[in-house]
Amino acid sequence: MPLPEHLLEILVCPRCKQPLVYFPRGEPDQSEAAGFLLCPADRLRYPVAGDGFPVLIIDEATAARADEVTRLVARARELGLPVPNDLG
Repeated sequence: MPLPEHLLEILVCPRCKQPLVYFPRGEPDQSEAAGFLLCPADRLRYPVAGDGFPVLIIDEATAARADEVTRLVARARELGLPVPNDLG
């Protein structure tokens, strides 16, 4: 179950308070069970639980390398996913 648009507009990274990029079907865009939120500023991936709720707990996030974040932001744009304007 994808996150509602109005919720995505207000969700921010709990660490840095910057906007998140939502991958509703995971990185390969194949399974809703693999959905996650990406914080490009802190290079963190936050999981979306099986029930569709984002797990915005810093200790539950997975670190991402800088090149991975760049690739994921480009992938989000390819897929037509909303990407915050300040990401270039």
